[in-house]
Amino acid sequence: MYLYLKALHIIFIVTWFSGLFYIVRLFIYNAEANEKPEPEKSILKNQFTIMIKRLWLGITWPSAVITLVLGPLLIYINPAILNTWLWIKIGFVLGLYFYHFSLNVLYRQQNKNLFKYNSQQLRLWNEVATIFLISIIFLVVVKQAMSLVWGLLGLILFILILLSAIKIYKLIRNNYTKKLTKV
Repeated sequence: MYLYLKALHIIFIVTWFSGLFYIVRLFIYNAEANEKPEPEKSILKNQFTIMIKRLWLGITWPSAVITLVLGPLLIYINPAILNTWLWIKIGFVLGLYFYHFSLNVLYRQQNKNLFKYNSQQLRLWNEVATIFLISIIFLVVVKQAMSLVWGLLGLILFILILLSAIKIYKLIRNNYTKKLTKV
């Protein structure tokens, strides 16, 4: 029974992360559509609103809830798994739920046609899920073989590389956009 529940837990983690990754992309597209002229703006926003609602309420939220139920259930069934690395993982998972709730705020704002963040800010916010994913996966796979100090240094290095890649992408995108407007 334990392994079946663990398999379901992993499946719903994957679907939850898929939703977290894609929902922010849809927020980005919706924010960019909000800046388009009519009738393109209305057409795109209507389509993105439908897609956002279906993804958020039909996949992402249910996956987050089922993940939250199955995780503690696995610990209840097999309390021997509760050790230092799992407590650290639980800390990252709590951070991931705070991130999830922040996306729920964005979801509600965009439903009210409030766009407080531009597409570049949303692109940056989209990478937070990547940081959580890498942190949690490394904790699960490497466990006690990883030093806490080296793990944190690796995570900081990854974040710096990710931020650099975002800046480089923005420069490339801006240069490409400038070339298109000149033609």
